[in-house]
Amino acid sequence: MAKKFNLKYGVFLPLVLLITIFLWAVPVSFYGIEALTVVQQRVIALFVFAALMWIFEIIPNWTTSLLVIVIALLTVSNKGIGFFCDPEYGTLVPYARIMSSMADPVVMLFLGGFVLAIMAERYGLDVTLARALLKLFGTKPEVVLLGFLLMIAVFSMFMSNTATAAMMLALLTPVLSKLPADDKGKVGLALSIPVAANLGGIGTPIGTPPNATAKGALEQAGIDISFGEWCVHMIPYVLIMILIAWVLLRLFFPFKTKKLVLEIPESNKKKDWKLYVVWITFIGTILLWATEQLTGINSNIVAWIPLAVFTATGLFGKEEIKEINWNVLWLVAGGFCLGYLMQDTGLAKVLIQAIPFGNMSVVLVLIVAGLVCYLLSNFISNSATAALLIPILIVVANGMADPEAANNAQFLALGGTQAMIVFIAMCASIAMLFPISTPPNAIASATGMVETKDMTRIGLIIGLVGFVLGYFWLTKLFPFA
Repeated sequence: MAKKFNLKYGVFLPLVLLITIFLWAVPVSFYGIEALTVVQQRVIALFVFAALMWIFEIIPNWTTSLLVIVIALLTVSNKGIGFFCDPEYGTLVPYARIMSSMADPVVMLFLGGFVLAIMAERYGLDVTLARALLKLFGTKPEVVLLGFLLMIAVFSMFMSNTATAAMMLALLTPVLSKLPADDKGKVGLALSIPVAANLGGIGTPIGTPPNATAKGALEQAGIDISFGEWCVHMIPYVLIMILIAWVLLRLFFPFKTKKLVLEIPESNKKKDWKLYVVWITFIGTILLWATEQLTGINSNIVAWIPLAVFTATGLFGKEEIKEINWNVLWLVAGGFCLGYLMQDTGLAKVLIQAIPFGNMSVVLVLIVAGLVCYLLSNFISNSATAALLIPILIVVANGMADPEAANNAQFLALGGTQAMIVFIAMCASIAMLFPISTPPNAIASATGMVETKDMTRIGLIIGLVGFVLGYFWLTKLFPFA
């Protein structure tokens, strides 16, 4: 019996390799950029390689990130392959700089977030908080739906949206099973999981990988948005979007049932010193993140506190380390590596000078960039999309932020680099058209209650409203100062 033809390895992989080798091997003059060096040409080829591998997902996305880092170390670093890494080919990147992308401060911030989420789940903080929050919403189905949307959004600000969606599905399953088969409200409740999980992550820098990529890219550009500043700007946006989603879900999937009783089991964790350590550390870490401007302690440093406390007390050991979502950290690191390469080889500066970003319409650049990010994120990982686009758009933003650029005043009036990069991260998170768009979408689809057409209909409206509101929110209504 003949083996099934593998499209990824039989067509896409050879195609990606051919394109990459072509871009790598052609004369530098092929690009038509006068100041381009051989090293910068290699970075372009590496960037295209990463983009195509992420889009086609020939291998896991985090594996592509690791490949990018290794290839960069071998071919454009100051300690790479001898005949490749000759300074006469252009400015080489210090190898330690490339390696540092694996331990970028923002990667460490995300690591701290993962540690908190793991401990919250292990010691029942998630269920305890869920019980406490849902007591506020009574038994009226419409109000319970709002309660779930708000609760899922809040959890997604500090936990992986995938973990939040999985947890909330477990809490919702008994409720969904009690509702009549013909009650459309079941679909609305099931859809509340991905909608709120995707939107909630926008609220904090650790809520979703695109936020981490955006924060890291901004720091590379010399712009630091504190944890608290991000929350102050983006949580109100999330709350507005949650209210819009609530109205839409009620409109499209009205409840027939007049009363909902939620039976969430008590956490079976006994109240001992370990539980108190987790609670105190959890609350203390979030408070320090939220008060960064008052305490002066950088949020990336704060992220190490829970790891130090939990390991020192023996609560976080080798078994817990296995639960950390390392593939997300490595994927984000690959995006940072591409950003380092563009900046340190001088490619970013060359592109700014070669492409007249400074003369383009700022509004057009923002809208087109946002749409590209939104469309890509519906088909490939939003983390990969952000890692692909944000390093490019930092270059674009630098070009428009140049005091000599014709559109400099307009760009700054629309929020500048902060608005552009945060907007792109936001566009990655509002992409939720299909079950494949995000893991929470897939989780909701797995319930068997949500048809793809319903998910696409709600996702399209939320995406459109979120895009328009996000643009005006970040450029006009509440821009980063």
